[in-house]
Amino acid sequence: MNKSEYMELFIEETREHLQLLNEGLLKIEKKPGDDGPINEIFRAAHTMKGMAATMGFEQITELTHKMESLLVKIREKDLVLSSAISDLLFACVDTLEQMLENIIQGKKKEIDISYLIIQLNNFENPTHNINIDTINELANNSWKELNEYEQKVIIEAQKQNLNIYRCLINISSDCVMKSVRVFMVFKSLEAIGEIIKSVPSSQDLEDEKFDNQFTVYFVSNKDKENILKIINQISEISIGKLEIYSYDNTENAENADVGLDQEETKEITNNVKTKIHQTVRVDINKLDNLMNLVGELVINKTRLEQIFRTNDVASLNETVEQIDRITTDLQNVVMNVRMVPIEQVFNRFPRMVRDLSKELGKEVNLILEGKETELDRTVIDEIGDPLVHLLRNAIDHGIENPEIRNGKGKNKVGTLRLIARQEGNSVVIIVQDDGQGISLNKIKEKSLEKGVVTNKELEQMDQNSILNLIFSPGFSTASTITDVSGRGVGLDVVKSKIQALSGKVYVENREGEGTKFTIKLPLTLAIIQALLVKLGTEIYAVPLANIDETTGITDDLIKNIQGQEVMVLRGKVLPLIRLSEIFEAGGTENSEEVYVVVVRKGEKQIGLVVNELIGQQEIVITSLGKLLLGIPGIAGAAILGDGKVSLILDVGTLF
Repeated sequence: MNKSEYMELFIEETREHLQLLNEGLLKIEKKPGDDGPINEIFRAAHTMKGMAATMGFEQITELTHKMESLLVKIREKDLVLSSAISDLLFACVDTLEQMLENIIQGKKKEIDISYLIIQLNNFENPTHNINIDTINELANNSWKELNEYEQKVIIEAQKQNLNIYRCLINISSDCVMKSVRVFMVFKSLEAIGEIIKSVPSSQDLEDEKFDNQFTVYFVSNKDKENILKIINQISEISIGKLEIYSYDNTENAENADVGLDQEETKEITNNVKTKIHQTVRVDINKLDNLMNLVGELVINKTRLEQIFRTNDVASLNETVEQIDRITTDLQNVVMNVRMVPIEQVFNRFPRMVRDLSKELGKEVNLILEGKETELDRTVIDEIGDPLVHLLRNAIDHGIENPEIRNGKGKNKVGTLRLIARQEGNSVVIIVQDDGQGISLNKIKEKSLEKGVVTNKELEQMDQNSILNLIFSPGFSTASTITDVSGRGVGLDVVKSKIQALSGKVYVENREGEGTKFTIKLPLTLAIIQALLVKLGTEIYAVPLANIDETTGITDDLIKNIQGQEVMVLRGKVLPLIRLSEIFEAGGTENSEEVYVVVVRKGEKQIGLVVNELIGQQEIVITSLGKLLLGIPGIAGAAILGDGKVSLILDVGTLF
């Protein structure tokens, strides 16, 4: 079998099955007695095992097979799904994801799965109790778990052709003095080499803060046989696994991961890597639509050729109208092909929220709404990271610990909402929590401390301006630095990413009640219908999706109430904005009659006063570039049919 032909399909389908595993595990955590998710997980693991075996990826096959065996026990009610087993299965999924990533990157590095296999076996065939809390520590056995000094020791040892070993050691379950056995192991290893690191730490081992397993990294010039012989002489000790541990670029061939030849795998995955992010799944109905429209274009092309030969002007008009209709439909279908549900991004968050809230000792209920909302593929690919940061911030900074929430009279389980919906030609994404909100006093204090603003500037700011200081570079109100937040890489990065997508981000805050971030993104970076209007001598485009209606009125119908110009439209007071004044467009409105474009944002309406209505036109949105990015009221530009440039209004910012 030519495996290169199937590699891309394998990667795509494995990703889907990993997503199913994550979703299924989250479901059974919430409803332990429900058999449906168990069956889904079992099928996903079984399918992955079959695909991996076919492709020759032995480690994936082995791990999914062991997971499958454990899931059978749970499905047949021989084993109760505990929190410990759930953690173990999540650890297996994480490892499978890392294996897949290594395959995509063409890496040779083998991921050690012995600790997972041991734990899966222990639950499937329990012989003695093992504290599953050690899994996370044991699981992190990659290069990343070593500090800079330890990494240098390994690199230097490899240069001197010394062996670096990772040894998983088991202590008999009936051993009375485990620390003594640890001491004897350390003493024996130090006699033939140098110990680099132990997991758990040597202090925890000495204090017997571990169960019956520990891991040692050490350097020696001895071979495996000698080391096995030395350690096996110690009573109540056995070796779970002894392997040569190598730095990534100088790995020993015996640690090769997969059944495929490594050079072959690297070549295949390099090709796949360049393709995989350029593909998008398309509904077959959309493709059929596309084919039908292309067919109609071909027919009309033939008709045009005949018309030119016969000089039939009447038929020419009819054909041009048909081509106009077809190109409009074709444009809509092609735009639709690029649209994908935001569900692709949202699906990764339940697992992340579950893990993070558990790590921080908090209880959080994540509610997802509007997963079916569609966005352009280019926007989907980029919006994930800003949302991750906002969600992590909400859990770390916003939502309080259960005890504190109880003390405030709140439900001990915090609520985190992630909502997506379409508004006109934009998509709005909301991240909202019911936590403690943001302290304005803290913002003031930190802003002065960081030199973001001066005392004088702060005195002149309203509450909204102070709140928006959280988007300043390096700003953080975190009192302590954690793995989650407080490192000064914060909301400024979120804002920059969203602005790069021609979007905007807003924040609303109620101290003690919660925070709400609203992201507004263009539905697609593409073609829109717009109404062209004239301000003085300049032409502006108002997106048709924002317009409710247009009307012409005489100037005497415009009233002034407390400094705000308004008009009465069907019994309702409508605030007015003179665009020529905002954009200093020059020229004055006709004193006899002016035109009002009524636009909407949510439930609010305003009227835009303009000199002239030119008409509706299809325009291609063009970015203004970095120098003109962020001009209030302007979303982009368009080149009109006569070659002139028209600025496109960002109606939402005018309210």
